[in-house]
Amino acid sequence: MVRLLGRSPTRSTPRPQGPREGTGRAAILRAALSGRSVAGQVFLLQVVIVLVLVVSAVVALVLQVRHDSSQEARNRSLAVAETFANSPGTREALSGPDPTAALQPRAEAARKASGVDFIVVMNAAGIRYTHPKPDRIGKKFVGDISPAQQGRTSVEEVNGTIGQLVQAVVPVKEPGGKVVGLVSAGITTANVGGVANRQLPLVLAAAAAALALATAGTALVSRRLLRQTRGLGPYEMTRMYEHHDAVLHAVREGVIIAGGEGRLLLANDEAQRLLDLPQDAEGRHVLELGLDPDTAALLSSGRVVTDEVHLVGDRLLAINQRPTDLQGGPPGSVATLRDSTELRALSGKAEVARERLKLLYDIGAGIGTSLDVTRTAEALAEVAVPRFADFVTVDLADSVLNGDDPEAGTDVRRTAFSGIRDDAPLYPVGEHIRFVATTPQAHSLRTGEAVVEPELDEAPGWLAQDLRRTGQVVEYGIHSLITVPLRVGPLAMGVVNFWRSEKPEPFDEEELALAEELVARAAVSIDNARRYTREHNMAVTLQRSLLPRSLPEQSALEIAYRYLPAHAGVGGDWFDVLPLSGARVAVVVGDVVGHGLHAAATMGRLRTAVHNFSSLDLPPDEILGLLDELVARIDLDEATEESNAAITGATCLYAIYDPASRLCTVARAGHPPPALVRPDGSVEFPDVPAGPPLGLGGLPFDTAELKLEEGSRLVLYTDGLVEDRDRDIDVGLELLRTALTGTGRRSPDDICRGVLDTLLPARPGDDIALIVAGTRVLDADHIAEWEVPSDPVAVGEVRAAVTRQLAEWGLDELAFSTELILSELVTNAIRYGSGPIQVRVLRDHSLICEVFDGSSTSPRLRYAAGTDEGGRGLFLVAQVAERWGTRYTPAGKVIWAEQPLP
Repeated sequence: MVRLLGRSPTRSTPRPQGPREGTGRAAILRAALSGRSVAGQVFLLQVVIVLVLVVSAVVALVLQVRHDSSQEARNRSLAVAETFANSPGTREALSGPDPTAALQPRAEAARKASGVDFIVVMNAAGIRYTHPKPDRIGKKFVGDISPAQQGRTSVEEVNGTIGQLVQAVVPVKEPGGKVVGLVSAGITTANVGGVANRQLPLVLAAAAAALALATAGTALVSRRLLRQTRGLGPYEMTRMYEHHDAVLHAVREGVIIAGGEGRLLLANDEAQRLLDLPQDAEGRHVLELGLDPDTAALLSSGRVVTDEVHLVGDRLLAINQRPTDLQGGPPGSVATLRDSTELRALSGKAEVARERLKLLYDIGAGIGTSLDVTRTAEALAEVAVPRFADFVTVDLADSVLNGDDPEAGTDVRRTAFSGIRDDAPLYPVGEHIRFVATTPQAHSLRTGEAVVEPELDEAPGWLAQDLRRTGQVVEYGIHSLITVPLRVGPLAMGVVNFWRSEKPEPFDEEELALAEELVARAAVSIDNARRYTREHNMAVTLQRSLLPRSLPEQSALEIAYRYLPAHAGVGGDWFDVLPLSGARVAVVVGDVVGHGLHAAATMGRLRTAVHNFSSLDLPPDEILGLLDELVARIDLDEATEESNAAITGATCLYAIYDPASRLCTVARAGHPPPALVRPDGSVEFPDVPAGPPLGLGGLPFDTAELKLEEGSRLVLYTDGLVEDRDRDIDVGLELLRTALTGTGRRSPDDICRGVLDTLLPARPGDDIALIVAGTRVLDADHIAEWEVPSDPVAVGEVRAAVTRQLAEWGLDELAFSTELILSELVTNAIRYGSGPIQVRVLRDHSLICEVFDGSSTSPRLRYAAGTDEGGRGLFLVAQVAERWGTRYTPAGKVIWAEQPLP
């Protein structure tokens, strides 16, 4: 065992284990309170810290109180001056014959009520009208009033006759802005800060108490510290040294201590083994121990090093060295030696394994986050460069990119590329590639096996693909290749190519296994993305087939629309434009909750139902009531088929516009409100009652009637436009208002484009439907109306009036059929209906005849027998007119018939 030079092996006599009672405890307490022991020094330091904290707190409080007093004085004087200057009667009193008589009592009352020291009213030249001391009235105000004379408020701190004070001067202005007088209010800072002066003794008392408690606690801690250490005697020191000496020579790390002059003071057993030191090494100079020059120079220099590697014999030693005199110790240095020969080899292998495991983890965590085939392939290429390969290319079959099952063959498309540089002469992304049969890629696609080509310039099968391009690749410096098929089960979706150029060694079999593992994990994600793409394409196809492909012909509204499916998943947003009787048009927009095929199919059912219900010519609230019942039945049917079926929810907005009356009737069921752009460009969201979403059942829907000017723009949309996970609907509505403001004269198509440019997110999470309807008005000269008395004689008068009107319109060809239609409809109204009876003829894209009466009984078309004397009127109307029908109004019903214009 190596020992320090001059150390005696004899042990000192054991000292008693603890202090004696009585005098021992007093001695401990005196030592604790003195500065000669560690415990005493800790005690004194803590007392000083507490004193500094207490004094700092008191000083900070005093400074803060002074600042707060000054700020409070400024705020109070300014508030009082502004209030008095702007109070009723102040300006009038300044213009009166005796301002002092009018303002002095009020100023004194305000001064006493507000707690300020003075309120002085003066004219624009600064001559006082009021003052707490009447003998100073009529004298010049003391202070800077030039800002107030210019119409600005000023606050200043002055040292007046009553002490340090803050005064504010506020101008009194006429309505035109002319300054007719000044009001000043002031208060001394002593009055504001008096509370702090009264609190200071309390703060000092609390600080003294805190100091006393801290001192007592510190004394107790110091006493306990001294009692637990007990003072180390010779015996304890000897025993502690022996323990340290045993540990020093038992560790598997060499320890060398050298003195300031470079002599070896201590070397443990491991150091002697690693350096092969002679038996008499201790006490000799380090340069005389036969070490290699570099190691000997390092140990004798004493310089600081960390893990500096030296070759000593056949060992690699990592040396750490630090001086021993940094904190008042003896001069010299201590060095530790660690054999890193085997450790370096093992750590290199462990580092490689760790990097590969991390690469596999990153592949699993990074490429499964997207359901897009192309993005997933790009993620695979990006993760593998440069950690595994210098360049990575992913080639997939076109059918995989479209979501279909891959077909057998070697035709692929370059889908992704990633590399340490962008100028590699490989096939570019998007290039269609047909691999020849001898290439590694063709072999992988055909057999499902991975292939490694260690030397590309010696691979004739790969070189045969394209002699010019492959030659450029080899000349560029790419020299090794691994090709791995992208397979899931029996399906070969494509290949992944790993190219190496920077590292001179070719790919080996271990790296081939790693590449296969990488691609196997990526293949699952790519196949999931492929299946999702197929389902998404099917849902989009179904959804688009259920949406209107073209808008019907009508002249009441100028319609423009946009429909954008969600980036991920297909929703149930839908819209429709439905011509109604009387040249009216219904515009409807809705949203089915959820995504996927179920939402698209439900949307188709609702759209079909709206078509059928609109043919009944019902008002919007009744249409929504019928849709509500339909959605409730859908939920009930699905709940009986599958116990855990999701409840279908839907929202809808239904609007009917009449170009003859310019009246738009709107009802909504849980849908965002419409936006209305007036012809002058102003935007508003009309107050349309928000009914419950469809499917809740039992709750009524209310309507709102809007009178629209010609050229107005009615904007309907789904919530995907104004709301997403990063934007609240209120924010979206404000953005929509901003995008629509000033677009009153723009075409609906331009408005759609501008709104989407402003509000459309980069990757929409929900479907977006947007409809912009520009209103048109049916001119008065295209409308003819007549009041009809309940007398059969009036039928002939109606026929004659209609004939004259058709002649004015140049529609003589329709005179006979129109007379026939109106004769039958008016006769039925007189015979079976009730007054008042009205006839209206509209000239639009068709000729519309309408007969209004006060009865709610609807006529029924029947086929009369050969022996019947009547019952053929409606049959004749149905034969002559293109279409006809009945709609109900609050006052009765309307029977209408349409004829195409010649």
